Amino acid sequence: MPEAAIGWDDYRLAPLFQWFHDNPITGVVGIIERNPSGNPFIFQGIIRGGELLHVYHKTHLAPEELSLDSADDELCIFSQGGINFGLAICADIEGEDLFRRYSEAGTQVVLHSSAPGLDGDQTTRNWQSGYGWWNGECKAKLGKYARKHGLTIAAATQSGRIVDEDFPGGGYMFDPTGAMVSQTEDWSEGMLIVSVP
Repeated sequence: MPEAAIGWDDYRLAPLFQWFHDNPITGVVGIIERNPSGNPFIFQGIIRGGELLHVYHKTHLAPEELSLDSADDELCIFSQGGINFGLAICADIEGEDLFRRYSEAGTQVVLHSSAPGLDGDQTTRNWQSGYGWWNGECKAKLGKYARKHGLTIAAATQSGRIVDEDFPGGGYMFDPTGAMVSQTEDWSEGMLIVSVP
Protein backbone atom coordinates (compact mmCIF):
# COMPACT_ATOMS: atom_id res chain seq x y z
CA MET A 1 0.00 0.00 0.00
CA PRO A 2 2.81 2.56 0.61
CA GLU A 3 3.44 2.69 -3.14
CA ALA A 4 -0.18 3.83 -3.61
CA ALA A 5 0.23 6.80 -1.26
CA ILE A 6 0.15 10.28 -2.75
CA GLY A 7 -0.14 13.85 -1.52
CA TRP A 8 -2.91 16.33 -2.20
CA ASP A 9 -0.48 18.26 -4.39
CA ASP A 10 -0.18 15.31 -6.78
CA TYR A 11 -0.68 16.50 -10.36
CA ARG A 12 -3.12 13.63 -11.03
CA LEU A 13 -5.61 15.26 -8.66
CA ALA A 14 -5.71 18.53 -10.62
CA PRO A 15 -8.78 17.50 -12.70
CA LEU A 16 -10.60 16.60 -9.49
CA PHE A 17 -9.99 20.02 -7.96
CA GLN A 18 -10.93 21.69 -11.24
CA TRP A 19 -14.24 19.81 -11.33
CA PHE A 20 -15.15 21.02 -7.85
CA HIS A 21 -14.06 24.52 -8.83
CA ASP A 22 -16.49 24.47 -11.76
CA ASN A 23 -19.43 22.86 -9.92
CA PRO A 24 -21.23 24.17 -6.80
CA ILE A 25 -20.88 20.91 -4.87
CA THR A 26 -19.14 19.99 -1.63
CA GLY A 27 -17.43 16.61 -1.95
CA VAL A 28 -15.89 14.01 0.33
CA VAL A 29 -12.88 12.54 -1.45
CA GLY A 30 -10.53 9.80 -0.25
CA ILE A 31 -6.91 8.92 -0.96
CA ILE A 32 -4.06 7.01 0.66
CA GLU A 33 -2.01 9.95 1.92
CA ARG A 34 1.76 10.02 2.30
CA ASN A 35 2.92 10.36 5.89
CA PRO A 36 6.49 11.67 6.29
CA SER A 37 6.58 10.30 9.85
CA GLY A 38 5.52 6.72 9.16
CA ASN A 39 3.01 4.55 7.37
CA PRO A 40 0.46 6.34 5.17
CA PHE A 41 -2.93 7.56 6.32
CA ILE A 42 -6.29 6.40 5.03
CA PHE A 43 -7.54 9.88 4.40
CA GLN A 44 -10.61 11.85 3.39
CA GLY A 45 -10.80 15.49 2.50
CA ILE A 46 -13.60 17.99 2.03
CA ILE A 47 -13.36 19.85 -1.27
CA ARG A 48 -15.45 22.91 -2.07
CA GLY A 49 -14.87 25.55 -4.73
CA GLY A 50 -11.75 23.75 -5.90
CA GLU A 51 -10.10 23.99 -2.46
CA LEU A 52 -9.26 21.35 0.15
CA LEU A 53 -11.02 22.71 3.24
CA HIS A 54 -10.84 19.99 5.90
CA VAL A 55 -9.07 16.67 6.38
CA TYR A 56 -9.74 13.44 8.26
CA HIS A 57 -7.39 10.52 8.96
CA LYS A 58 -8.99 7.20 9.83
CA THR A 59 -9.06 6.68 13.60
CA HIS A 60 -9.63 2.94 14.00
CA LEU A 61 -7.54 0.52 11.95
CA ALA A 62 -8.64 -3.01 11.11
CA PRO A 63 -6.21 -5.73 12.29
CA GLU A 64 -4.82 -6.25 8.78
CA GLU A 65 -4.13 -2.50 8.48
CA LEU A 66 -2.08 -2.11 11.66
CA SER A 67 1.25 -2.86 9.99
CA LEU A 68 0.43 -0.88 6.84
CA ASP A 69 -1.23 2.37 7.88
CA SER A 70 -1.17 5.07 10.52
CA ALA A 71 -4.13 6.23 12.61
CA ASP A 72 -5.01 9.65 13.98
CA ASP A 73 -7.51 10.91 16.55
CA GLU A 74 -8.50 14.32 15.17
CA LEU A 75 -12.15 14.97 14.33
CA CYS A 76 -13.17 16.47 11.00
CA ILE A 77 -16.19 18.76 11.25
CA PHE A 78 -17.46 20.94 8.42
CA SER A 79 -20.62 22.93 7.84
CA GLN A 80 -22.92 22.77 4.83
CA GLY A 81 -26.32 24.45 4.68
CA GLY A 82 -26.21 25.25 8.39
CA ILE A 83 -25.65 21.60 9.36
CA ASN A 84 -22.45 20.33 10.98
CA PHE A 85 -21.06 17.16 9.40
CA GLY A 86 -18.35 14.77 10.55
CA LEU A 87 -16.49 11.96 8.79
CA ALA A 88 -15.81 8.32 9.67
CA ILE A 89 -14.13 5.61 7.59
CA CYS A 90 -14.71 1.84 7.48
CA ALA A 91 -13.31 0.27 10.70
CA ASP A 92 -14.28 3.44 12.59
CA ILE A 93 -17.60 1.61 12.89
CA GLU A 94 -15.94 -0.36 15.71
CA GLY A 95 -15.26 2.75 17.79
CA GLU A 96 -18.32 4.24 19.46
CA ASP A 97 -16.14 6.82 21.20
CA LEU A 98 -15.51 8.58 17.88
CA PHE A 99 -19.25 9.07 17.37
CA ARG A 100 -19.66 10.25 20.97
CA ARG A 101 -16.91 12.82 20.45
CA TYR A 102 -18.57 14.05 17.27
CA SER A 103 -21.86 14.49 19.10
CA GLU A 104 -20.25 16.35 21.98
CA ALA A 105 -18.51 18.66 19.49
CA GLY A 106 -21.85 19.70 17.98
CA THR A 107 -21.91 17.46 14.92
CA GLN A 108 -25.40 16.64 13.65
CA VAL A 109 -24.61 14.25 10.79
CA VAL A 110 -21.76 11.73 10.46
CA LEU A 111 -20.89 10.47 6.97
CA HIS A 112 -19.48 6.94 7.19
CA SER A 113 -17.86 5.47 4.08
CA SER A 114 -16.51 1.95 3.97
CA ALA A 115 -15.12 -0.86 1.85
CA PRO A 116 -15.31 -4.00 4.01
CA GLY A 117 -13.92 -6.95 2.10
CA LEU A 118 -16.03 -10.10 2.02
CA ASP A 119 -14.56 -13.45 3.09
CA GLY A 120 -14.70 -16.57 0.97
CA ASP A 121 -14.05 -17.77 -2.56
CA GLN A 122 -14.91 -15.17 -5.19
CA THR A 123 -16.04 -17.85 -7.64
CA THR A 124 -18.86 -18.92 -5.32
CA ARG A 125 -19.75 -15.48 -3.96
CA ASN A 126 -23.24 -15.12 -2.51
CA TRP A 127 -23.82 -11.39 -2.91
CA GLN A 128 -27.08 -11.44 -0.98
CA SER A 129 -25.52 -12.93 2.14
CA GLY A 130 -22.62 -10.47 1.97
CA TYR A 131 -25.05 -7.58 1.69
CA GLY A 132 -27.13 -8.97 4.54
CA TRP A 133 -24.09 -9.30 6.78
CA TRP A 134 -23.01 -5.68 6.29
CA ASN A 135 -26.58 -4.40 6.55
CA GLY A 136 -26.78 -6.11 9.95
CA GLU A 137 -23.45 -4.65 11.07
CA CYS A 138 -24.59 -1.14 10.17
CA LYS A 139 -27.95 -1.55 11.90
CA ALA A 140 -26.39 -2.95 15.06
CA LYS A 141 -23.55 -0.44 15.36
CA LEU A 142 -24.39 2.74 13.46
CA GLY A 143 -28.03 2.53 14.53
CA LYS A 144 -26.92 2.21 18.14
CA TYR A 145 -24.50 5.15 17.90
CA ALA A 146 -27.15 7.31 16.25
CA ARG A 147 -29.62 6.57 19.03
CA LYS A 148 -27.21 6.93 21.95
CA HIS A 149 -25.61 10.13 20.74
CA GLY A 150 -28.47 11.87 18.92
CA LEU A 151 -26.83 11.72 15.51
CA THR A 152 -27.99 11.26 11.96
CA ILE A 153 -25.59 8.80 10.29
CA ALA A 154 -25.36 8.26 6.54
CA ALA A 155 -23.39 5.23 5.34
CA ALA A 156 -22.01 4.53 1.86
CA THR A 157 -20.35 1.20 1.05
CA GLN A 158 -18.22 0.11 -1.88
CA SER A 159 -19.95 -2.51 -4.00
CA GLY A 160 -18.83 -5.07 -6.53
CA ARG A 161 -15.52 -6.74 -7.31
CA ILE A 162 -11.91 -5.79 -7.83
CA VAL A 163 -9.17 -8.24 -8.82
CA ASP A 164 -8.75 -9.85 -5.42
CA GLU A 165 -11.62 -8.62 -3.26
CA ASP A 166 -15.41 -8.30 -3.18
CA PHE A 167 -17.47 -5.67 -1.37
CA PRO A 168 -21.04 -5.89 -0.01
CA GLY A 169 -22.48 -2.56 -1.16
CA GLY A 170 -25.29 -0.78 0.64
CA GLY A 171 -26.26 2.80 1.41
CA TYR A 172 -28.07 3.55 4.67
CA MET A 173 -29.46 6.51 6.61
CA PHE A 174 -30.10 6.36 10.36
CA ASP A 175 -32.01 9.09 12.18
CA PRO A 176 -31.27 10.20 15.77
CA THR A 177 -33.67 7.56 17.13
CA GLY A 178 -31.47 4.86 15.59
CA ALA A 179 -34.06 3.92 12.97
CA MET A 180 -32.87 3.09 9.47
CA VAL A 181 -35.01 5.54 7.51
CA SER A 182 -33.62 4.87 4.04
CA GLN A 183 -31.55 2.18 2.33
CA THR A 184 -30.52 0.94 -1.09
CA GLU A 185 -32.32 -2.13 -2.42
CA ASP A 186 -29.41 -4.55 -2.62
CA TRP A 187 -25.65 -5.02 -3.10
CA SER A 188 -25.43 -3.48 -6.57
CA GLU A 189 -24.11 -0.02 -7.35
CA GLY A 190 -26.65 2.68 -6.68
CA MET A 191 -27.37 6.10 -5.30
CA LEU A 192 -29.26 7.01 -2.16
CA ILE A 193 -30.67 10.55 -2.17
CA VAL A 194 -31.89 11.62 1.24
CA SER A 195 -32.89 14.79 3.06
CA VAL A 196 -31.32 15.57 6.41
CA PRO A 197 -33.98 16.56 8.96
